[in-house]
Formats: sequence, structure tokens, C-alpha cells
Amino acid sequence: MSADGLAVPDLLFGGVELGGTKCVCVIGRRSGEIVARQRIPTGDDPAKTLCAIIGAHTAWRRQYGPIAALGVGSFGPLDLDPRSPTYGFITTTSKPGWRNVRVLGALGDELGGSIAFDTDVSAAAMAEGRWGAAKDLSDHAYVTVGTGVGVGLVVAGRCVSGPSHPELGHIRVARLKGDDWAGACPYHGDCVEGLASGAAIARRVGAPAETLDANHPVWASVVDALGQLLVTIALATAPSRITLGGGVIQGAAHLLPRIRLAFRERLNGYLQTHALADLESFIQPPALGEDAGPLGALALAIQSVENTQTCAAGAIEP
Repeated sequence: MSADGLAVPDLLFGGVELGGTKCVCVIGRRSGEIVARQRIPTGDDPAKTLCAIIGAHTAWRRQYGPIAALGVGSFGPLDLDPRSPTYGFITTTSKPGWRNVRVLGALGDELGGSIAFDTDVSAAAMAEGRWGAAKDLSDHAYVTVGTGVGVGLVVAGRCVSGPSHPELGHIRVARLKGDDWAGACPYHGDCVEGLASGAAIARRVGAPAETLDANHPVWASVVDALGQLLVTIALATAPSRITLGGGVIQGAAHLLPRIRLAFRERLNGYLQTHALADLESFIQPPALGEDAGPLGALALAIQSVENTQTCAAGAIEP
């Protein structure tokens, strides 16, 4: 049964995690079982990458039969407004070759059928809510700190999006006293991504984040910026849980306890809720690891079918 009490057959679903360096194509089931998987380098030639994605899913359809829907979780920024002439495009990305690329339409032209399209981080948030660390929670957030900083927000069981999508990694935050480094973001300088991402850390100290020990002074700025980001999320969408992952967090075990402390200090006792009483539960690592992306794409596809069934059931008079 679905979350709405609707019967859902054991259908096959397709997924595409379109990341900045790699693309993972999958087909799987509603249980989260991945039946087949193929990894494709994203590269700097969109036509070549999209052709490989289409080839993988076409071959699987011949082998396994039709799928109920395809989900695509892509790096962004994305145009998610169906009224826009560039709906389904990757827009102002800094990734070479991928600016203003028609993704959704290109896949739809060749593969057809129902395609759900959202950011990779929103898709990962859906996966964590369906199978992972936020399982069965209708309101939660997923934060990834890697090359950039991305945030997926789930409210009332659905990803938050409109004409665009959340870009909370690009909010400006108060700076630590005495820290006047300009930041690494080409658009905003010292936004959260410009201060706390892996790319920002490497640019600031001249070494990858994973090579730095726990006592390196750069972590103070990273921890404070991320603590403020989580406070903003808590105040804006009132989540029951925030999952915090990505390469920077995974590569530095000391960060998560420090970020929880920074969150508590920045919140300064303002909210008193049951969820916040246990910060180890409220702010915790994701459970799905590297599978969050491809499972997120599957989750988008599954939810699109469930939503269609809900609408169809609601249209039937008792």
C-alpha cells in the first residue's frame, strides 16, 4: 500500500542521478530494490551523456519490460516551471558545457512516458524519507556538503519547489569575528557554499578538506556557517529531522558534533520542541550513503505514480 492507502503493484521504475562528475542510471522497485545499475561519466558533452542515458534505459526496457515512470534528479540550477520556455533545462551552472542544456525534453523525446524532474539533492531527500534516516517523516531536510552545498526540503511529504527550487547553500550568513576572507562562490562570495564547501576549503587553505586534521583553524568558519544554515532551515520549514552528509562531512568525523553545538548556540534557546530536545536525533547523517542519489531518482518516479493514483481516486465519486 502507498502512503495514501492505495494499492500499488510491484511495478518497475527508472531513475537517473545526473551529477556533476558522474551519472548513475537505475531501474528498481518500490521497495527500494535496485534491479540494474549503470554508471556513466557526466563529462563536458551533454549530447554524449544524454545519449548514453537513453541507451541504458532503452536496453533495460527491452530486457525487463516497460517502466511505470522515470525519475531524474539533476545537478542545477534547474528551471522547474512548466510555463517557462526553458522548463526542464539546466540553467546557470558553472559546469563546462552544461549551461542552458535541455535535459527533460531530450530524455522525453527518446524515452517517452511519465518523467519526474527535480534537483539531485531534493531527490536524495525523498529517498531518505522513504527508505533512510528520515523514514516515515513528512517534514525533513537533507543537506549535502561536498564540492558545493545543497539543500533538499520536504514539507508535507513533498519536495519544496516552485518555478525554481531551494538554493539555501547560497544564503549569506554572519561572519565569525575577525574572519574577512572573501569566500569562494563566484556569485555571492561568502555565502554558505562560498565558506563551507569542499571547493571553498581547498581554495582557502590550498589543500583538500579530507587532508586537514581536526584542529585546523578553517573548521571554525565551516562549522559556524553550517550551524547557521541549519538554524535557517529549522526556522523556515520546521522539519522533524535534518540529515547532514556529503563528502566534506563524511571525511571529517569531528564535524557533526561541532555543527550540532553551533546550531544550539546560534538558536540560543529560541525554539523548544520535542524534535530539538535530542540534537543527535534531530541532526544526523544520512542512512543511504552513495545510493541516496539513484534511490532519490527512483523515489521521484514512484511518488509521481502515487500522486497520479491519488488524483484519480479523488476524481471518482463514492
